[in-house]
Amino acid sequence: MVRLLRQYAAQNSAGIQTLLDAERDAQKIVQKAREYRTKRVKDARTEAQKEIEEYREKKEKEFKEYESKHTSGNKKAEEDADKDTEKKLEEIKQIGSKTGPKVVEQLLKAVMDVQPRVPDRVSQPVA
Repeated sequence: MVRLLRQYAAQNSAGIQTLLDAERDAQKIVQKAREYRTKRVKDARTEAQKEIEEYREKKEKEFKEYESKHTSGNKKAEEDADKDTEKKLEEIKQIGSKTGPKVVEQLLKAVMDVQPRVPDRVSQPVA
């Protein structure tokens, strides 16, 4: 009977050892699966970031092309406005050079020839 118990215990021990080995193998498989999943998530993020950057560059290029096509008419208008502005400035400078000395003379005369007067609305102080 002791012999049977020992044999049964040995078989039981072998079964437990087999279960422990299977559990270790399962843990290894789960760990590898987690590592693989983590790697795939990182790869997916990197790929998504790359796609976003490519899309952004594409849209910026399209915008620049659109902008260059639609602002070429504005450049002509700006050049015309600049020419017109330069022309007006030149006219103002010519008028200023002709009438400038006369204006300065009138300003100096107004400042130097002071003729104090009491305004009509202010009452005279009583002495």
